[in-house]
This record gives sequence, C-alpha cells and structure tokens, in this order.
Amino acid sequence: MHSALIDRSVTTAVERRLPNVYRYYRLFYNGVSLLSLFPLLFFTRMAGGDVVFSWTGWLVPVRILLVLIALMLFRAGSKRYDIHYFLGIKQIQSGVGSTLLGASEEFSHEGVFGIIRHPWYLGSLLFIWSIRSSYPSAVFLATCILSVYLVVGTLLEERKIIAEYGERYREYQRRVSMLFPWKWLLQKIR
Repeated sequence: MHSALIDRSVTTAVERRLPNVYRYYRLFYNGVSLLSLFPLLFFTRMAGGDVVFSWTGWLVPVRILLVLIALMLFRAGSKRYDIHYFLGIKQIQSGVGSTLLGASEEFSHEGVFGIIRHPWYLGSLLFIWSIRSSYPSAVFLATCILSVYLVVGTLLEERKIIAEYGERYREYQRRVSMLFPWKWLLQKIR
C-alpha cells in the first residue's frame, strides 16, 4: 500500500482527477505511512518484541556502530533533502503537488550522495538490523520482510527518478552505487 500510493501512475491519476487537492497528496501519503506503522508495532508487541533495543552479547559494539552509521546517513541525507518538501509542506504552500522524494530542480550528487544514492534507505536497513539481539522468529521474519520492502522501495524510487531526470540520472547511477558504496570503495582502493 505504501509503495502503491507513491507510484507514479497513482499520483498522476490523482493529479489529473483531483487537481485542486493534489497539493495535499504528499501530506496525506506521509500520514498514511505513519499510520501504517501501528499494525507493525502491534504485531511486534504480540510476537514478544516489546523491547526494541535489547542488546546483549558480543555483538553489542557492532550494533552500536550500525546505529551510529544509520544516524550519520540520516543526518547527511537530510542536509541535501528539502525536508519541507519531503513532509508535503512546500506543496501545500506553493500549490504544486509533486511527490518525488526531495524533488527540486536538480537531484543531489554531492556529500553522501557522491557515495550512495539512497542514504535514508541504507540507514533504515542498518537501523532495523541493529535493534534486537535475539529475534523471536516472527520478528525476524518481519525484519526480513521490511528489508526486502526497503530494497524494493529503493528500486521503485529509482524508476520515478529516472522518469523525472532521464539520462542525467542514468549517468549518476553508473558512477554512484545505489545502497552499498561498492563503486566508491573500489575508487578509493584504486
């Protein structure tokens, strides 16, 4: 549902059929996204996952490192994203309802975006894999499903950005890795 609501065909249909309310679409989308977390929290609680950060054992330093890297990625990404645009505030003020993440005149390729294209998605992946030291099987399955969802969401985001920017974004894809900084690491090694 989350991905379907932001799919270009859905947003285009809403824009065409409801042009006067389309500028509120991003705010609506963010609200639905936030509300959709409640069933996940309920499911996690029912599966015995009432403590999110339950760190014990020899992997604690690794988990702390993953959370720190995730927080750094969120912060670095937020420097380049227009947060008012991301939340839907700018669309309401301007009357323009584009729903692309941080869409502006130009996509960023500086800072963390010169290393990976999607720092928030990678930060989310690192964060969810760091939060529990012992997973009940249902919570582990939910973590795996959420990981797959984040990767699929990244791929869907890529499609939307290619539709918006075309060959300029394809060139950026050739230079910069999507999630894990393989291309950047190989360049540094050389």
